[in-house]
Parts: sequence; structure tokens; C-alpha cells
Amino acid sequence: SEKELDNITKRYEVVHQEVDIQIEDRILQPKEYFRYPGSVIHRSGRIDEDVAHRIGIGWMKWRAASGVLCDRRIPLKLKEKFYRVAIRPAMLYGLEYWPITKAQANRVEVAELRILRWTCGITMVDMIHNGFFKAKLDV
Repeated sequence: SEKELDNITKRYEVVHQEVDIQIEDRILQPKEYFRYPGSVIHRSGRIDEDVAHRIGIGWMKWRAASGVLCDRRIPLKLKEKFYRVAIRPAMLYGLEYWPITKAQANRVEVAELRILRWTCGITMVDMIHNGFFKAKLDV
């Protein structure tokens, strides 16, 4: 009903008011974003920083395991399992809660494909289609 909608609108307006936070004599300055465990929360609700942060975490996990993932003696099936267990969950943590745009989804996919290319030892110079190594790793 219209009355319920009015109440919801009023609650929404109260939640989004600017409030000064004061500790003793100091007033804290508002920030554009802050880090929450596992995320970067932006003042406006944008998630660009969070997407970039999660992609960076995926690369950090890959670098930590690059000795195993870049070793040609390790079978691809083992590399695939390691990727699925360690790298992908770290990179996609919280993704189901993101109001993600197509551009942001593309950034995540491009990062994922680059990690998979490095894992397979394939470069862009080799001119091998992405579908080839995605099928090869069964991802």
C-alpha cells in the first residue's frame, strides 16, 4: 500500500544521511572507501575497487603457487584441481553478492583466462583460442 511505501522511503532516507563521527574532540573525516575483511566497500556502493581487489588477490594466490602451476612436469589435471581449490575461490569470494556489471564481469573473466593461460604455458603470441585451454583444463 501507499502508506507502507512511504514508511520504507522514510527509513531509506534516514539510513543514507551524512553523519559526523566524533571520537573525543576529533571529528573523523569521511572516506571514499574502506577495507572490510575480504572486501573493499565504496561510499557510493560501486564495486570497481572490490573487483580490482579480488582480481589482485587471485593473482597473489597464483604467484604464491606459481612454482607448482608453471612446472611442466606437473600434470594439467593436478593444476586444474589446484586452480579450482585455491585460486578461483579466492578471486571470486563474495561474487554472488556483487551487483556486477558486464564490464566488471569481463574484467574478472579476462583475469581468469590470463591465469589459465599462464598455468598452461600458453601466451597470446601462440594464437591459441581461449576455448582450447578452457576445455583442456575442464574449467
